[in-house]
Amino acid sequence: MNNNFGIYIHIPFCKRKCSYCDFISFSSKDSLIEGYVRALKKEIEEFDFSKYNVTTIYLGGGTPSYIREEYIKEILNLLKEKLVNNKVSWKYIEITIEVNPGTVTKEKLEIYKEVGVNRISIGLQSTNNSLLKQIGRIHKFEDFLDTYNLAKEVGFDNINVDLMIALPKQTIEDIKKSLGEIVSLSPNHISVYSLIVEEGTLIEKQIEEGKIKLPSDEEERRMYWYVKDFLELHGYKHYEISNFSKEGKESKHNLNCWNQEEYIGFGLAAHSYIDGIRFCNTSNLEEYIDNIKNNSLCRNREVEERQKKEDKEKEFMMLGFRKIEGVDISKFKEKYGENPIFLFRKELDKLVSEGLIEVDLNNIRLTNKGLDLANIVFEEFI
Repeated sequence: MNNNFGIYIHIPFCKRKCSYCDFISFSSKDSLIEGYVRALKKEIEEFDFSKYNVTTIYLGGGTPSYIREEYIKEILNLLKEKLVNNKVSWKYIEITIEVNPGTVTKEKLEIYKEVGVNRISIGLQSTNNSLLKQIGRIHKFEDFLDTYNLAKEVGFDNINVDLMIALPKQTIEDIKKSLGEIVSLSPNHISVYSLIVEEGTLIEKQIEEGKIKLPSDEEERRMYWYVKDFLELHGYKHYEISNFSKEGKESKHNLNCWNQEEYIGFGLAAHSYIDGIRFCNTSNLEEYIDNIKNNSLCRNREVEERQKKEDKEKEFMMLGFRKIEGVDISKFKEKYGENPIFLFRKELDKLVSEGLIEVDLNNIRLTNKGLDLANIVFEEFI
């Protein structure tokens, strides 16, 4: 039996699509929510969990908190039934739900807690209301504060707050203000992402038309390092390129992914990794529902990659470099029976000579320069 197995559940519905978002999500298909949840439950029902030890469940989107709380309750109660013989008991599984301000009430949060959710991830992005409006967020900073305080009132101690940097018109002063206001609330976890302009998004169109302008690469890096220094100074451990937490409050679900553990994804466009095979579900909403309704679940699945040992080894390195502690040499040896320093000596020698990584007896990790140029490191193992 595997040590850790994750479950990801995709809820592809939103109140409104953000201008930077390229996730598979919809703000105009509410009439399909009920049928989608029915199909999702059937997909979960048909999966055999007996071979796996589930340690984390993550409900992402879209906006999971946008749909009725009864649907979340049904999904999690079904999983609880399915995992009755799981090695880790239900109350010890890390269960995270993403919520957006403006889509939750106290009653919703109480039901989430009642059915086992023990970690909340709130999409704030900025405390500057004009920036929030510019990127298409439906809420104001005051709405976030209401949501955060309600979550604390209901009894959620493990809360993540999302922050974005390198937004159009954003300055280092905006970052400083946002960080100060977030840290004053003392959340256990803070995720910090640089804006990536994805093809086909509204924000890409606005940039091409000259309506908005992004900060320069140098400004983005200044923002990143200010965030890192500020959060570490205030007791947050930088444990992954984009993630900071108080001691012992790291996201177990994400860490499992970076440690190359297996997981199953349920729902539209959800990705899975089992037995060295990466596969995903269709991204066509109506097709997803119809295939399950017609007992043709297999038609939803598409294999993306069947990994050979060499593929797995390279991926272990690439994922490991996302963690600040880096690649654990002994875990690599334990998993693959080889020393990564010898196996990848050519790649590692090059990266060391370029000042992008450092090697000690236990780990191979990014340097500060490597943090800025992580994609160059990753490319050596693709």
